[in-house]
Amino acid sequence: MTAVIDKPVPTPNRWAPPPRPAWEEEPSRAGLAGKGIALAFACLAILFPLWIVVVTSLSPRKTIDEAGGLVMVPKGITFIAYRELLSGGQVTRAALISVLITLVGTLFSMGVSVLCAYGLSRTGSLGHRWILMVLLATMFFSAGLIPTYLLVQSLGLTDSYLALILPSAISVFNILVLRGFFMGISQELIDSARIDGAGDFRILWQIVMPLSRAVLAVITLFYAVGYWSAWFNASLYLNDQDMMPLQNVMIQLVQKQEAPVGLGQAIKTGQLSGLAVQMAVMVMALLPVAVLSPFVQKHFKKGMLTGAVKG
Repeated sequence: MTAVIDKPVPTPNRWAPPPRPAWEEEPSRAGLAGKGIALAFACLAILFPLWIVVVTSLSPRKTIDEAGGLVMVPKGITFIAYRELLSGGQVTRAALISVLITLVGTLFSMGVSVLCAYGLSRTGSLGHRWILMVLLATMFFSAGLIPTYLLVQSLGLTDSYLALILPSAISVFNILVLRGFFMGISQELIDSARIDGAGDFRILWQIVMPLSRAVLAVITLFYAVGYWSAWFNASLYLNDQDMMPLQNVMIQLVQKQEAPVGLGQAIKTGQLSGLAVQMAVMVMALLPVAVLSPFVQKHFKKGMLTGAVKG
């Protein structure tokens, strides 16, 4: 008989790091190449239409006619479309209205949202649970379009710029994100400020808001983009064409093929291409968002994830 010798079982090293999941392993060269190719195609799919819009807006009428429409390869650059749009006509007035509505609306929405979120983040505040439940209910139940319109009309807000701000001034989602971030701030820090005699408004202004720059930047961007891109409220509550913001003028120009006031004659006489005007208005509408987004992008991950996890 031959003796069977058991092999010693290796003892696990408790100091060794635990095995990582498959999705956390270092990617292979093929994986890195595949990700690079996919990212390149995604960037191309986003940037190529923007390139066409910008090039067409800067192309003279002859180049647009030769291309039969949208221009992909520039053959001469002219700023006549932008010069005519910004010469003081309907588009210039609409752009100023959009800027004003965006600034005032964003400041108002941020002020109300920050105050509401801070109050709801303090668990000892009066009736904060009931107020939170009411706010959450509005995310799932809505009165509808007709009651909202009748309410705005009964308040005398039709043909008023307040109709572009008040009906959509508050986002419950943004309030919940702010509340979650505020609840993550150390309670000991707030208690020490109260011991020193600071009130709620001073605590909010000098302690909570400086520590919440990331989430405040992200929510400000959300509100600003919402006001800048909004068009439905203006088409619903405004009847005066001189009060229309830029987005509504762009809809009239692109979809309804209606030339803005002051440009119809230039298009009819052949001095200006209607397609170049359409593309120029699109660039004007996209430019503020494209300029502001990179400055807020660095705060986006921290602001959104921290607020969501701690909420």
